[in-house]
Amino acid sequence: MAPIDLFIGPLIQCAEAASLGMPFEVWKTRMGRHRTEGTAEAFKNIYRGGGVKAFWAGTGPKMLESGSKGMILMYAKEGINESLLNAGIGPTLAGIVAGAGGGIAQVSVMGPTTYLVTGAVIAPGVPMMTRVRETYVRGGVAGFYPGGTAIAFRQATNWASRQGFTEFVRGRFKVAFHDGDVDAKLTRGQEVGAGIVGGTMACWNHPFEVARIEAQSRGNAGQPVGSMVSVMHDVVRADGVGGLFRGIAPRVFLGIWQTLFMVTGAKLLKDELRKRELVT
Repeated sequence: MAPIDLFIGPLIQCAEAASLGMPFEVWKTRMGRHRTEGTAEAFKNIYRGGGVKAFWAGTGPKMLESGSKGMILMYAKEGINESLLNAGIGPTLAGIVAGAGGGIAQVSVMGPTTYLVTGAVIAPGVPMMTRVRETYVRGGVAGFYPGGTAIAFRQATNWASRQGFTEFVRGRFKVAFHDGDVDAKLTRGQEVGAGIVGGTMACWNHPFEVARIEAQSRGNAGQPVGSMVSVMHDVVRADGVGGLFRGIAPRVFLGIWQTLFMVTGAKLLKDELRKRELVT
């Protein structure tokens, strides 16, 4: 199954980002950095700053990120998941472990690309190549990885939760709608419903995302970053515990959107390919 995962991953991840993924990402990133702004206020300020196109700021590096991380996620996540299922591990636990493994594998490409996207959102007037050049002069390759620990924690918990919660809900749906038949095939509507619930529940880890945004914002500004724990401490000291959950609304929308593509959508697409005997 690995070859088809290498194709499906970049395809659906780029489709997710190019559609509503980028606006949710920009909205969430602004709120994570400007933590005094409300949800509607942040949305309006983005629009005032550049119109509709401002919601797609940083699309170039985001497409590079989406293609590469999508391929890595699908290859790692699906490979681990199928191996665990074949070994007799239950779908929920297999989903959690596979999601965590796939998420951690993404960090290598997500560090630089999310750094550039964050920079494009908080300082949209700086040309991308100027930002790349200044960052490299300031810190070399390592300069593109501020907040790397927060990214690792976020990605591991992201996909462990999205995959794991979605599989758990799928199991509950089989009990509720298919008389407990563990081999029952859910309808597409039920698959989408499981993805929506799974994507929403997976946003419990939002403090890691706020720490990532704050660390990368500092890095873009040439400021000292500090550890993930120290960044979280600074956020709480400045904005209270609630500061760690700024931007949770667009994050929920983004989590649902990404889960529907990378968990539910991937499964439905692969099931359709198997049905047509295009893959085994």
